This record gives sequence, C-alpha cells and structure tokens, in this order.
Amino acid sequence: MEVQITKDNFESLKNGAQPLVVDFWATWCGPCRMVAPIIEELAEEYDGKITVGKCDVEENEDLAAEFGIRNIPTILFIKDGQVVDKLVGAVPKAKFEEKFNALL
Repeated sequence: MEVQITKDNFESLKNGAQPLVVDFWATWCGPCRMVAPIIEELAEEYDGKITVGKCDVEENEDLAAEFGIRNIPTILFIKDGQVVDKLVGAVPKAKFEEKFNALL
C-alpha cells in the first residue's frame, strides 16, 4: 500500500524502521502515469518490508527542491535515513525490483 508523502510525514517515514521508496510525480506527467502501476504493484509485494510513498511535486515543492528533483518521475530509495539510490524516468519493472531488493 502506498502512502501520500508530504512535508508533515516525510521525516518520520524517512527515519522509520523500514526502508522508504519515494516516487516524486505530478498528475500531468505521462511517464509518471506509466510507472505508477509498477510502483503500486511493488508496494503490495513488499508490504511490511519497505514503505512506498508518492510525493506530488506540485504540492510539495519544498521536498522536491530539498532533493534536487528536476525531472519526474524520480524515485528515491532511502535506507537508515539516507538516500542510497535513485531512478529517473520510466524504467522497466525489473529495474525497480532490483533496486527494491537492494534495500532489503
């Protein structure tokens, strides 16, 4: 299950017990809509092991700026409060699975 990430809950999720995957996206972004079903599927598969969230860059410009998000979708992989990896753009599911598995 995906969570909506905002400035209000980001810090607690980032420093939570589970690794965090953040999908920076926007409603008008075509590639974002292409990766959304993949991210949703992986959120279900890794439920209980990895927290997966979506962060709308239009509503959370400060978070996007904090991480230097210039292109969307950008997916950040965070472990122990630190960004350990990222993917930019629409990539195949296998690439996402590789990054998810690396977090465990």
